[in-house]
Amino acid sequence: MLQKLNKNRGGFTLVEIMIVVAIIALLAAIAVPNFLRARKRSQATRILEDLRIVDSAIDQYAIENNKSGGATVQWVDIQNYLKKGSVLYNSGGTDLLGNMYSAGSFSVDSLPKLSATSFQKLSDVAPSDFWSPFYP
Repeated sequence: MLQKLNKNRGGFTLVEIMIVVAIIALLAAIAVPNFLRARKRSQATRILEDLRIVDSAIDQYAIENNKSGGATVQWVDIQNYLKKGSVLYNSGGTDLLGNMYSAGSFSVDSLPKLSATSFQKLSDVAPSDFWSPFYP
């Protein structure tokens, strides 16, 4: 009786398992590049939003401290106009990729600029019109 039960037991063959593994590998090969592209695009969007926030902080600093157009502003000056404890506040004036915004020095009535290094790293997912007007 025991031998009869073992003969009726079925299982997966090696070929069936290999087909399933191949299908999973194919799906992974399609999904991973799309995931990496979406990640780079979200990094670019984050840096663009940070540039907008920095621009607003410069404007607030200039208004409250009676600075005229063209006055030089440092990161420590505008840091108080950013949300305390945020990633941007603690960044020291660097973007998500570690490059300085506007080379570390800002000016009243001019927009902060994206570094050329950050642009190069993200240019495949965010061309120059995406960064307008924050990239020369």
